[in-house]
Amino acid sequence: MKQVTKGSWSGYDTYILHSRDLEITLLPRLGNNVISMWDRKENRHILRSPEESELPFYMQKPYHFGMPLLVPPGRIRGGRFQYDGISYAFDPNSAGHHIHGLNRTQAWCVSDIEEDDDGCAVTTEFHTAGDADWMRQYPVPLKFEMVFRLQDAHFSQTLRVTHEGERTVPFGIGYHTWFRLDGEPQRWSLTLPAEAVYELNDELLPSGRLLPLENLSALPQGLNLQGTNLDTVLRVAPQEAASAATLLRDDGYGLRYTADQPHFKHWVVYTKGEADQYVCTEPLTWLPNAPNVTADEDVTGLIPLQPGQTITLSCSLQILRP
Repeated sequence: MKQVTKGSWSGYDTYILHSRDLEITLLPRLGNNVISMWDRKENRHILRSPEESELPFYMQKPYHFGMPLLVPPGRIRGGRFQYDGISYAFDPNSAGHHIHGLNRTQAWCVSDIEEDDDGCAVTTEFHTAGDADWMRQYPVPLKFEMVFRLQDAHFSQTLRVTHEGERTVPFGIGYHTWFRLDGEPQRWSLTLPAEAVYELNDELLPSGRLLPLENLSALPQGLNLQGTNLDTVLRVAPQEAASAATLLRDDGYGLRYTADQPHFKHWVVYTKGEADQYVCTEPLTWLPNAPNVTADEDVTGLIPLQPGQTITLSCSLQILRP
């Protein structure tokens, strides 16, 4: 069964990608989020999904569910920074800082649906020039195109960003991806090719300084999540093509979450207190507060997006079975 069907969540249209392994539910009209991933063979939810009764909370903080796109990711000190002589001011929304960007509950449009022998796909689009609130804070006309594709147990998100403005701008994205641990953190281990931890101050803003992994030294080989309490920004080791986080249960079931290089230089691991129900593994292109960090772009990951330039940023998720 390789097809796309339509559904509904809290009165908003959803698009559901089907394969013999997975069902992926998209919510284009509220931020283009992947709000559900159902493993048909394992009979389990993979992501933290919102209940319809949680619509008011979702509208306030959609990045608490699914695989939300963050543009840009993480905190920005005071919501303010300067770049190439231009001042930018994002609305403070977390302890006096801005967090997790401007892509919240905007309505993306579905521009294409594909169904073929290999799988199925949905393409969505959003133009920032039509969003007054976006342009007030980040006056940059961008065209976003996202292709969601499902092939058996493999799901991919490919984002194309085209700069339609007239000056170079700082750009970064991330995904705040919530994976379920089913209340059994002792059964799950996380493997990530991390080489260092970014130093954070009391407001969780990075200095740009790198620290040794220390108590996270097991991450490159596999860190058991029992007893962990993390909100940690990590620098990954340079890879030829991609970096990947592998979340593996003790029976061999799990998933491999891959982010293409060279843009995805950083990952955040967040357990929302002591690990219990969820772990967020978050691939980021730029370091939180990147425009305010005194370091070059190789460290911060900030992308200088040129007028007329198009960049492609891809992530994928592969289900692993015993």
